[in-house]
Amino acid sequence: MSKVVYVPLDERPCNAKFPIMLAAITDLRLSSPPRTLLGIKKQPADVEGIRHWLLKETSDADYLIVSADLLVYGGIVPSRLHQLPLAECAARLGFLRDLKRSNPALRIYAFNLIMRAPAYNSSDEEPDYYEQHGYSLFRYGWLSDKQSSEPLAEEELAEWESLQIEVPADVLADFLRRRATNAEVNELAINLVNEGIIEHLVIPLDDNAQFGFSPMEQRKLLLTAERHNLMDRVLLYPGADEIGCILFARVFCRIKNYMPEAAVRYSSTLGPTIIPKYEDRSLNESVKSHLHSGGAYMGDSAATADFVLMVHSPPVSQHEVAESPNPYNDRHRSYFSEVHIPEFVSAIEALAGKGKLIALADVASCNGADHTLMRLLSKKELLPLITAYAGWNTSGNTLGTVVSHAIIASYYRNQDSRPEHTDRMNRYFYLYRLIEDWGYQSIVRQETASRLGELGGTYFQVGHIREQVSQLITQRLHDFCAEYLGETASGAIDGLKADLPWNRMFEVDLTL
Repeated sequence: MSKVVYVPLDERPCNAKFPIMLAAITDLRLSSPPRTLLGIKKQPADVEGIRHWLLKETSDADYLIVSADLLVYGGIVPSRLHQLPLAECAARLGFLRDLKRSNPALRIYAFNLIMRAPAYNSSDEEPDYYEQHGYSLFRYGWLSDKQSSEPLAEEELAEWESLQIEVPADVLADFLRRRATNAEVNELAINLVNEGIIEHLVIPLDDNAQFGFSPMEQRKLLLTAERHNLMDRVLLYPGADEIGCILFARVFCRIKNYMPEAAVRYSSTLGPTIIPKYEDRSLNESVKSHLHSGGAYMGDSAATADFVLMVHSPPVSQHEVAESPNPYNDRHRSYFSEVHIPEFVSAIEALAGKGKLIALADVASCNGADHTLMRLLSKKELLPLITAYAGWNTSGNTLGTVVSHAIIASYYRNQDSRPEHTDRMNRYFYLYRLIEDWGYQSIVRQETASRLGELGGTYFQVGHIREQVSQLITQRLHDFCAEYLGETASGAIDGLKADLPWNRMFEVDLTL
């Protein structure tokens, strides 16, 4: 039995828990650090403890999947806050050489983000000054990048001149210094691929856009990879919290000598061409990126495919893409004319009836499932015909999660014999995604958030009432399961409990 060691991006369930749940479907051994070594949001992980743990765990391992962000900075949020000098960052990343020397047979699959610059004022996951200057820093990057390739419009030139005055010099210097350090760490990671230390590297673009700091850094990194002829071993595309899952799927395919074919079907004619919110490229390009990153490829026909990826896609791009809590009637008018939900549902039913494995990527809205689609699937009792589902956060988060699950599930579907736990754990992960992405993110989160005022909390501050709020969420999720999931959730939700790991409403941790 192959042993895989996994170091997550941080301690949140999407990073620390989802890959373990996927591994539980398989016959592979997955080892990950104890929770005590991982950080908590802005508190970095115990990097020294992680290194000691890694030396021991990788001594007899076949593969290592490792977040360089955690190994170097202590996690995703600390990567946006640290004051580490480049020499220290390089030394921490260089620890991968020690692991390779200790176990030359170890195959290292690494990932390291391009640091985001979100388009809003909030210091919840950013430096304190982002509360006041976040949007200005985003626009500074946008206009810097845009004017490098095309002239700025008159109003943009005026905005650019205003930003030179509005953004304090010390704020800009701190932000740009950290970006430069993190960008250099990504260059060093590519060099480790060129040395043969890292076998495969993914550099995800976290919350990016058409112009800005991320696209500028992406172009430089791609040129470095191309110069060393590493385009097959260094991948850059939009994503973040799903990378642990997708790299586990890739390792799984490598071990099993499996390269699945995926047929892709959209709910909107415009779907393949739209640019999702928080991303910089067409949806179809992102789909190809996630399939390839996981070890699969996009085929031409459902007839020969190992699974069918049904992509419920938005009909508009970028800022006009709906957020899941938005009522159906508040969406852009294209959602009423350029998305055919009934036909899409019929296609799912027909393809499942032909024996095809159905994986549903619900990316028509951000930060949760499309309740309109999912309610119709429930009404027609089609949920049991679907094998893999995701509909959370960004388009990239959803695609990487559902593709990873579909790859693993399709492999075992084609085997005459499989581990006795495989079918059970397949359904477990599917049910978990339905409850979190549809039940919590699309319905219960907003309902509960509307009551926080009377309880003395806010969306980003529920630590002092965490147990009370978690109980409310748990009860409403039980109600959701009873109303919409029926036999799909039979028996599995008896012990359903919800918790809020970062003392805010954005993410939830479920126990089934």
